Amino acid sequence: MTVVRISDDALARACGADAVAAAFEAAGCTVERVSSWGMHWLEPLVEVDGQGFGPATADDVAAILDGTSAKAIGRIEGHPFIAGQQRLTFARAGRTRPLSLEDYAATGGWQGLERARAIGPAKVIEEVIASGLRGRGGAGFPAGIKWRTVADAAGTRKYIVCNADEGDSGTFADRMLMEGDPFQLIEGMAIAAHAVGAAHGYIYVRSEYPDAIRKLEAAIGLAAGIVAPFQVEVRLGAGAYVCGEETSLLNSIEGRRGEVRAKPPLPALEGLFGCPTVVNNVLTLTAIPHILAEGGAEEYARLGIDRSRGTKPIQLAGNIKYGGLYETAFGITLNELVYDIGGGTASGRPVKAVQVGGPLGAYIPPDRFGLPFDYEAYAAADALIGHGGVTVFDDTVDMAAMARFAFEFCAAESCGKCTPCRIGAVRGAEIVDRIRAGGRARDSVESVRQMHNAAKTGRNRGEQLALLADLCDTMKYGSLCALGGFTPYPVMSALTHWPDDFGHEAAEPETADGL
Repeated sequence: MTVVRISDDALARACGADAVAAAFEAAGCTVERVSSWGMHWLEPLVEVDGQGFGPATADDVAAILDGTSAKAIGRIEGHPFIAGQQRLTFARAGRTRPLSLEDYAATGGWQGLERARAIGPAKVIEEVIASGLRGRGGAGFPAGIKWRTVADAAGTRKYIVCNADEGDSGTFADRMLMEGDPFQLIEGMAIAAHAVGAAHGYIYVRSEYPDAIRKLEAAIGLAAGIVAPFQVEVRLGAGAYVCGEETSLLNSIEGRRGEVRAKPPLPALEGLFGCPTVVNNVLTLTAIPHILAEGGAEEYARLGIDRSRGTKPIQLAGNIKYGGLYETAFGITLNELVYDIGGGTASGRPVKAVQVGGPLGAYIPPDRFGLPFDYEAYAAADALIGHGGVTVFDDTVDMAAMARFAFEFCAAESCGKCTPCRIGAVRGAEIVDRIRAGGRARDSVESVRQMHNAAKTGRNRGEQLALLADLCDTMKYGSLCALGGFTPYPVMSALTHWPDDFGHEAAEPETADGL
């Protein structure tokens, strides 16, 4: 009997994978629902005897089975998009059934946990430090240092918290892992718990991820005996972007309003319920089992460049021809990602900008696509790697509108606790409106209104630009968390590199922090 493998990933299902699977079953085939390979433009992707076909529909079933399908892509693992990757965290992607303990164990699952228990907590922490693993959620803080702080902290109760509140636009790696390889996340959390002396863990997932929630809850039940005495619970968030910040997330788990806590104290010392707490992202924790497997730490540290070690799952999204998940070692350039791997824009028009790091990441122009994917290189360029989302825009995008959107987004998502974020975002949108109005002809009623408002302030265009730069500086350094602190990145990068979209020639106020 023919065995057909089709992903049950949320994206594949949204593209019609369930209907395709039902059609193959009706044709007498055995269908296995597996994780996604991450080639999203080909979903639903069908695998028969290692050969791939996509994007498939129910009408393609007969042609696929008789070998006449025009949608054949050859052997999936040999496809250039897959063959060029260095997959560690996503090594099982497309190959295993998400809730099969048999599949997980057959592909190296639980080896990291077994070795961690054999070598003891102190040695585990040493290996995580030696691997060079840094937080993959955006901050880039060394994971092993955080673990050692929690391990050394006084307290009879300690917690492991997985930040799975994936809210950045153009990001989906966390979702793919939770839906496609949930045991790997549970194993990573169990290793962390063993290392720091925690007995309980929480996975904080946004409610917009129902498939991930279902998979996690099922996987926790299946793995309970393996990771015991460590216990894991899933907690649902209500979609507040600010709850991606670790202290807001902790407040939400505790049943309180999701707002930022002042630091110190750090969560590693006083976190969940006032106890020492490890807060790591999904990608950080799922890297752990590989690192703890025999020889994994040394192998992991050999990959990457400078202080950015190991691999980074990069999400290619937006106006891009070949969107999907691409895992590779740090050091790859945007030029390679956007053109060589992503194939340029889906629209066929020239690339105008790429935003890296979610809605609060800087916009990077094509003449800077040689920038290596590296925490320090991006920081030196006033940019962010963040969660690894790469969102592509073609030449039809209005960068002034994108700058304004950054302020709108911040105003809508602010928890309201600090003034720079709460008030600065609103005032920032108003300033952008005045700058744009001052550089446009009087060709509409709205334009006239905005120009009138600009005139009422008594500031000329240069003064408005200086005011915007000063406001961004205040938000960057005065906000309690990254929501307000990172909003200036998209604003100032847009103004610096695309001044024409704001209706004026290039100008860089002395107080600007632009790219």
